[in-house]
Amino acid sequence: MMENWKRFVVSLIAAATVGIIAVIFVCRWAVQYRGGFAWDGGQAEFNWHPLLMVVGLIFVQGIAIIVYRLPWTWHYSKLLMKCIHAGLHILTFILAVVSLVAVFDFHNAAKIPNMYSLHSWVGLIAVVLYSLQLVLGVGMYLIPITPASWRAAYMPLHVYSGLLLFGSVIAVALMGITEKLLFSLKDPKYKDLPPEAVFVNVLGLLLVVYGALILWIATRPSWKRPKEQILHALHTNGGEEERSKEVPDLSDPSDPSDEEPSGNVRRRSFKLDDQTD
Repeated sequence: MMENWKRFVVSLIAAATVGIIAVIFVCRWAVQYRGGFAWDGGQAEFNWHPLLMVVGLIFVQGIAIIVYRLPWTWHYSKLLMKCIHAGLHILTFILAVVSLVAVFDFHNAAKIPNMYSLHSWVGLIAVVLYSLQLVLGVGMYLIPITPASWRAAYMPLHVYSGLLLFGSVIAVALMGITEKLLFSLKDPKYKDLPPEAVFVNVLGLLLVVYGALILWIATRPSWKRPKEQILHALHTNGGEEERSKEVPDLSDPSDPSDEEPSGNVRRRSFKLDDQTD
């Protein structure tokens, strides 16, 4: 268990570090090479677009995806964690909308056509699907009248589409920064690899590494939040010795300690709370 715990902490710290560095890189790119930030229809307004997209749809969304897997949140109720999960996604959506307003304002002021590139097509589709994912997630898991059978049936699609959208927005970001460099770098050109091109290429690598770390954390079965009945038993029984024995959804799935008291391996319940990890 301790070995898996260390792996989780190392993965989490690595993801947070890479994500923060990526945000810093976007800020420095905008300030050092692209004229900073403003809201005047010019290049400085456009710079809000990559910043808010990286902060929202990549960094914050990544946190929202793994928030259930943070062991120090397991003593909080599942409802509270659902609200935090949804709140982070709502914040992500707001940042994405503001970033779209910034880029459309810039294009209109500069007489640049809108929605002609693959980056813009895939990006807008991702934002629309993200909003649909958000509405369905709130409707399914935060509205009490939704039948439990619907929630259980929708959960695999909810998880898959969330991970797919997260990976897609990273791909869209890579297309966007490449497109921006191709259009902006004239002398020297992008192909000549000036300092700005090197800097932004490193930013792209950081986004890929951050995405890979988040997906790794989100898909490890042994790092899944324990079932609610196990957490309830933990809080009811108390004791540090019991804690060390019961919390190990961070342990190896083949470990005999990951079994129910009856000796049967734990089976996933279709109760509502166990369908929202």
